[in-house]
Amino acid sequence: MAAKKGDRPKATPAIPRPSSSVVLISPKNEVLLLHRVKTSTSFASAHVFPGGNLSAQDGECPAAEDPKRHEDAPWYRNAAVRELFEESGILLARDKNTGVMLAVPEAERERGRRAIHQHEMTFVEWLKKQNAAAVPDIEPLIPFTRWITPTNVPKRYSTQMYLYFLPLPVESDQSVLNEIPAEGEREEIQVPTSDGGIEITEAMFLPAAEWLRKAQSGEIIMFPPQFLLLHLVSHFLDKEPRATASLEELRNRRAELVEFAHSGTPPWTEKCISPKMLKMSSDGRTVLALDHPGPELEGTNRAGEPDRVVYVQFRQGAARKLDVRWKKDVFAEQGKSSL
Repeated sequence: MAAKKGDRPKATPAIPRPSSSVVLISPKNEVLLLHRVKTSTSFASAHVFPGGNLSAQDGECPAAEDPKRHEDAPWYRNAAVRELFEESGILLARDKNTGVMLAVPEAERERGRRAIHQHEMTFVEWLKKQNAAAVPDIEPLIPFTRWITPTNVPKRYSTQMYLYFLPLPVESDQSVLNEIPAEGEREEIQVPTSDGGIEITEAMFLPAAEWLRKAQSGEIIMFPPQFLLLHLVSHFLDKEPRATASLEELRNRRAELVEFAHSGTPPWTEKCISPKMLKMSSDGRTVLALDHPGPELEGTNRAGEPDRVVYVQFRQGAARKLDVRWKKDVFAEQGKSSL
């Protein structure tokens, strides 16, 4: 059928940029979030997991038309560790000969971050200056969903999310723990950029449940990927009693979360989610279905999350009033309302 006069040609969706993020779990089973400044070009003013776009130093990512571009791989893992360091100053690296984690004093880490952001050296070059046998600690990263931005958004990303557990106190060299910001304390982070601005205003460890409370009360801005993953993490790590949990209990909760990450159809380690509007709720929120993997993976066996949906209100570029619900409950409510 010929196009009608005046019809606009359908815009070609932007190619998703490969990126990585880390759900970093502290020695007290708290989660690190970064607060982005309001001038940021993506997720402005939001609280996000550490992460960012892949760079050439991370490894060669498959071409845009190759479905393998959207699979867990060393280049995504390298980017996750590099971006965590650049954005928060937390270093995940070990001596490849001894297996011992590197403990680099904060002052040296800050000098390294400045040099990297000013393009004086790469992350790997800085790492080798600290220890010739140093390598990014990518093996413990556990894939925990991939998200592909919907096609109606101008800037799109294919983001591999990971879980990483910092060692529990009894399992760690104290010199490493001493260089990690204390849980619940604020660490002001100034990240030099090409124009000398500040990209991240602060980084903080808090229980996942507390981050969710702040988002639901409107104290902070959070987007659906972060909210859903924190919702899942909180179910395991925030069981009561939380404040008095023993080391054994902290370890058991981590084990339960890891077991969950490998469960489901597909497992959460392999889910690829490109949110799609399912309906509008009675209170005016958008209900996002999570089962579609995105157009880049149509015709493959990749799939998203079939059982849950996210409620969200999008207003002026921010996400508010988030909630996670079972899809079956949404349709049950819809059936009752139509009676």
